[in-house]
Amino acid sequence: MNLFCGEEHSGVFSGESTADFSSEEVDSWPDDSIASCIEDERHFVPGLDYLSRFQSQSLDASAREESVSWILKVQAYYNFQPLTAYLAVNYMDRFLYARRLPETSGWPMQLLAVACLSLAAKMEEILVPSLFDFQVEGVKYIFESKTIKRMELLVLSVLDWRLRSVTPFSFLSFFAYKIDPLGTFLGFFLSHATEIILSNIKEASFLEYWPSSIAAAAILCVANELPSLSSAANPHESPETWCDGLSKEKIVRCYRLMKAMAIENNRRNAPKVIAKLRVSVRAASTLMRTSDESSFSSSSSSLSSPCKRRKLSDYSWVGDDKSSSE
Repeated sequence: MNLFCGEEHSGVFSGESTADFSSEEVDSWPDDSIASCIEDERHFVPGLDYLSRFQSQSLDASAREESVSWILKVQAYYNFQPLTAYLAVNYMDRFLYARRLPETSGWPMQLLAVACLSLAAKMEEILVPSLFDFQVEGVKYIFESKTIKRMELLVLSVLDWRLRSVTPFSFLSFFAYKIDPLGTFLGFFLSHATEIILSNIKEASFLEYWPSSIAAAAILCVANELPSLSSAANPHESPETWCDGLSKEKIVRCYRLMKAMAIENNRRNAPKVIAKLRVSVRAASTLMRTSDESSFSSSSSSLSSPCKRRKLSDYSWVGDDKSSSE
C-alpha cells in the first residue's frame, strides 16, 4: 500500500542528515522558522495527561516499553534511520492517547506497533520490507497483510494523516551550532545526541517533554562530554537564548532526567565482580558435570516445547469506527 503525505517539509525539519551544512548555512536559517517549528510541535505529541495515564496505570507502561523495545530491535535489524524508529513510537503514543485498544497488552498492542513501524518506514526509508517481513525479532503473533493494512488505515484516521511529525531530530543541528558555531564537532553532536534520544525513548517519564526540550537537553549532555565546550553548555543559562519558544525550566528538568538515566544505565551495565572461591579439583569437576547435565536437561526441555507464534487475522475492531475509546 503506497502512502503519500502532502505536507511540505525541508531537510532541516524532516530529520534528514545535516552533517554537510556549514555554519554560514545554519546562520541563514531564520530563527522565526525554528520558533515556528517549536510552536507546531504541540500538534505532534500526545496530550498533557498522557503520562498521568501511565502513572495511574490506566495505561500499561510495561506494554509500551515492550513495544518500543521491539521497534528498536527491528530498526537495528533492517538498519533503518533513527528517525524511523522515533516516528513509529510517536505514532503509537499519539494513537494510544486518542483511542484505547481492546486490551492494554497482547496482540492488539503488537499489531499497533507493527502498523506504526510500517507507516514510519514508508515515510522515511527507500527500501521497505513487506508487511510479513516486518514481523521479526521475537514477535509472539503473526498477522496477515490485510490485517496490518486495516490497522494502518485506522492509525492514519486517528492521526488525521499527520505523519510528517516534528521530532527532536528536527532541532539537533541548529542547537549544536549554537554551542559549537564552527561545527567542529557536529558529527559527534549528532551521533551521540541521537544515541541519547533513542536510549531514553522507552522511558515513559520523557513523555512529559516535547521534542525541542528533548533535543536541547541531549545536545547539552553531549556538550558536557567535551571539555572545550562544557563551559558554553550550562543548562541554567544558554538554552533559552537559542531561540524563541524554548522553556529553560523544561530543558533543565529533561537534562537532569537524562543524566540520571545515564547513571542508572551505567550502574545496570557495570560488570559484576565475582568473589574467588577455593575449590578442590574434585569439587570443580563435579560442579562442571552437574552444570553440563543441567544445561543438557534445560536444552532438551526447550527443544521439546518450542515457542509457538499464533497467527491472527481479520479482527472486526481494527476497522470499526464505532469502537469507543472508553
